[in-house]
Amino acid sequence: MNIYDIPVKTEKGEQYELDRYKGQVMMIVNTASKCGFTNQFTQLEELYEKYKEEGFVVLGFPSDQFKQELSSGEEAAEFCRLDYGVTFPMHEMVKVNGTEAHPLFKHLSSEAKGLLGQSVKWNFTKFLVDRDGNVIKRYAPQDSPTKAENDIAKLL
Repeated sequence: MNIYDIPVKTEKGEQYELDRYKGQVMMIVNTASKCGFTNQFTQLEELYEKYKEEGFVVLGFPSDQFKQELSSGEEAAEFCRLDYGVTFPMHEMVKVNGTEAHPLFKHLSSEAKGLLGQSVKWNFTKFLVDRDGNVIKRYAPQDSPTKAENDIAKLL
């Protein structure tokens, strides 16, 4: 499976394929508004602002799989924009584990295994994807997004 063929939906339900970001470095994150790591939105936004002109994008995917998210992707995106000034793309609510996991997270998890193998351990698991769509690295929920900055800079 090629990451660029995976359909996703914006927080408003508009479907598109990730080929929109072909040629860009992506950091894909499962987010939650009521999580102890929610302050990572600030660092994710800082990285996005710093590198977006060089072809870097952060893609946020709210998930309530760990019972720490608002009721919809649209509500989660509004929270992120109002409370953290997030300007990077946010998406619909998704599942990240199990048989109902979104195909994107099935792909990411199979390409970059973590402590729990292919499962996503918790909110704010971050996946770094290069300009060719290869999943390069997985960062744990407790890893600050800035921990990925050197890896991002190398890929740009």
